Amino acid sequence: MKYLVPLCIVLFAFTSIHAQNTIKLLINKKEDKTPLVGATATIVSLHKTAIADSTGVALFSNVPEGHYLIKISYVGLEEQQVAVEVPQSDTAVLEILLEEAEENEEEVIVTSTRSSRTINDIPTRVETISGEELTEKGNMKPGDIRMLLNESTGIQTQQTSATSYNSSIRIQGLDGRYTQVLRDGFPLYAGFSGGLSLMQVAPLDLKQIEVIKGSSSTLYGGGAIAGLVNLISKTPVAKRELSFLANGTSAGGLDLSAFYSQRFNKVGVTVFGSRNTARAYDPADIGLTAIPQFKRYTISPTLFIYSEKTSANVGFSYITEDRLGGSTDYIKKGSPGYFEKNNTDRFTAKAQLTHWLNDKAHFNFKNSYSRFDRSIQIPTYAFKGLQQTTFSEATYNLDGEKSDWVIGANYLTDNFKESRQNNNVLRDYHYNTAGAFIQNTWSPTARFTLETGLRGDYVKQFGFELLPRISARLKVTPALTARLGGGLGYKTPTAFNEEAEKTQFQKILPLDESAAQNERSAGGNFDINYRAKVGEVGVAVNQLFFYTRLNRPLVLSGISGNYQFVNAMGNIDTKGMETNVRFTYDDFKLFVGYTDADVKSHFNSVESWFPLTAKHRLNNVLMYEQEGKLKVGAEAYFFSPQQLSDGSIGQTYWLFGLMAEKTWKSFSVFVNFENLFDTRQTKFDTIYIGSINNPTFRDIYAPVDGFVINGGFKLRL
Repeated sequence: MKYLVPLCIVLFAFTSIHAQNTIKLLINKKEDKTPLVGATATIVSLHKTAIADSTGVALFSNVPEGHYLIKISYVGLEEQQVAVEVPQSDTAVLEILLEEAEENEEEVIVTSTRSSRTINDIPTRVETISGEELTEKGNMKPGDIRMLLNESTGIQTQQTSATSYNSSIRIQGLDGRYTQVLRDGFPLYAGFSGGLSLMQVAPLDLKQIEVIKGSSSTLYGGGAIAGLVNLISKTPVAKRELSFLANGTSAGGLDLSAFYSQRFNKVGVTVFGSRNTARAYDPADIGLTAIPQFKRYTISPTLFIYSEKTSANVGFSYITEDRLGGSTDYIKKGSPGYFEKNNTDRFTAKAQLTHWLNDKAHFNFKNSYSRFDRSIQIPTYAFKGLQQTTFSEATYNLDGEKSDWVIGANYLTDNFKESRQNNNVLRDYHYNTAGAFIQNTWSPTARFTLETGLRGDYVKQFGFELLPRISARLKVTPALTARLGGGLGYKTPTAFNEEAEKTQFQKILPLDESAAQNERSAGGNFDINYRAKVGEVGVAVNQLFFYTRLNRPLVLSGISGNYQFVNAMGNIDTKGMETNVRFTYDDFKLFVGYTDADVKSHFNSVESWFPLTAKHRLNNVLMYEQEGKLKVGAEAYFFSPQQLSDGSIGQTYWLFGLMAEKTWKSFSVFVNFENLFDTRQTKFDTIYIGSINNPTFRDIYAPVDGFVINGGFKLRL
């Protein structure tokens, strides 16, 4: 008996040891049998996970006998499930071949690089806001596109006026004048017409927004020193789209918009219309508007014509707006006080034709005319100006098996005429720019793509610019991609930018065209993109490093009581990094973004911190979504201290928000709590000095409108 108990223990241990088994999987890509390093295998019932090593082998040990279901997944490939019976032979290796996943979402085709490839296949780093993301952000501010851009890393929509609410797009810390804004590839918001442009574009008729950061003038000519933003309009498809949106705000705003789109065989049409209004709003109770009183109307119809080899579209857009900011007593009661009136009329007509010569080559021609009429009035000064521009471009595209070519030429006219309102010197100008470009995209293997381009632009007053550009993309593994790119940029000098607009263009002298030069830049960026799946959690990481140097930028110089833009002796450089991390689990998505922008000016051997740039910025968004039913989101944004133009330092601040949308078949309601804890510059700093009847405004570096609730409904028929 004394030997029986030890014997039973030994036998039980021996049996248990043999009951624990191993499962060995060899995970390869079906297309070329390459090992899928980092592939995830999970035994569902045991909650055990193994990761494939450098040879593609995933190993489970100490597996009890039984029948098991194993899930094998790899980012970008179709998930597989296999049934395994244990025990198996010690030498048994189960080979798993994963195929390319069928896309559940529509592939994102980018057009800003002119290659019309998917966003995952191009060497140039392009960020897109489209689909559900565009809808979610559009709910937050349905009247304009500031919110769409401000929540992206490396981009800040900077408010430039305390009373008119005007804003500009700053990319990687550089002034908004160095960002080129396009509409479907047309440069409709250049120079004087860039004023109030962000405030006058509603998002309902946008298909997507494409952003390229860094010097990019090779693509569309002058202006893209910090980068470019291309607003892509919706086009008609066979299924009709008829949508209506109504939105109201606690600050007294009301947005009403409608969009219709449909294709009828060889003819298609889109029509967009909106009415946006706001009452004067002063949450700080200081007697000045944080949001001005305004009324804006927009109408934009486009006709599309299709034949077997040719497609064409022609349309126009008209926007008219009256905006009044300043003293709330002046606006509401007519009492004497400071005011700023802005009246604008913006008309644009554009046409585009594409003809396919065969299945590999096509010819494209487009033309636009734009007319922007704006008047500004303050108690002591009045301004009125008219800018008219035309743009024509012809391109030839040839798509080969491994190499794509784009060859083109364009001609841009820019005419500005000022109406005399005071005794100031008129600032009329007339610039013509002729350009030609060539671009090649070469893919010698499936893993490597090289994109090169060269542009030459000539402006009579400022000379010739030669602009090379190069980008390369290496697909190290299906989950790991690296891109490297760089190029040159330039901007034709103008006296009409956000710095001059702060003073309503008062005391700004015309450019001395005999002395002024183009502002020129050079820049580059490198980024790594990695995707993985850890168990049920999807992880995507993008790490970007950037550098841009702007030589001899225009700065304001005092001349006999007036000011004139002159080329500074020196440069501005911006360098830093952007980190974007996305986690997905079931119905949850978490986005974390960090921007480090070190922007310095170097003038006369003196280095200075560039104004109105937060060196550190955090973007955090958590979303819960039941597809087609419910969305709930929370967001938090951090801004580090900013240097101000008067030499002082702004405060650190956080912004928090909540949003929700409930969707039924053709109807949805939404609510958004913006700036939840009422962060305002007027709480911890001043926005003006001097008398309230004759204020001198300081830099705006934090929100002035504070906590605002907006909500409404969307109807789709």
